[in-house]
Amino acid sequence: MTTPKAKAVLVTTIHRGVFFGYATKIDEDTIFLKNARNCLYWKNTKGFLGLAATGPNFECRIGPKADITLRNITSVSIVTPEAVKNWEKAPWS
Repeated sequence: MTTPKAKAVLVTTIHRGVFFGYATKIDEDTIFLKNARNCLYWKNTKGFLGLAATGPNFECRIGPKADITLRNITSVSIVTPEAVKNWEKAPWS
C-alpha cells in the first residue's frame, strides 16, 4: 500500500484565515497541513487566489512553519510550482 503524495494547497477558513501547506486529503471537513504557513497580510497579489497562483511577494507577511489542523474551511486551492517557491521563501516586510 502506498502513501498518498502531499499536495501544496492554499486553504481559507470561515474565520478569514489564509494558510499554505502540504496536505494528502483535501476533501474532508478538517484538513491537516504539514509545514503550514499563515498569510497575515498580503498586498499586490491579485487577491488570495493570487497567493495560490504566484505566491506571496516582498510586501506580504508570512508566519513561520507549523503542522496544523484546520476546521471551518471555505476553500482549498492547488498551489502552482511558482507559488510554492515564493511561499517557501517566507517573505515578511
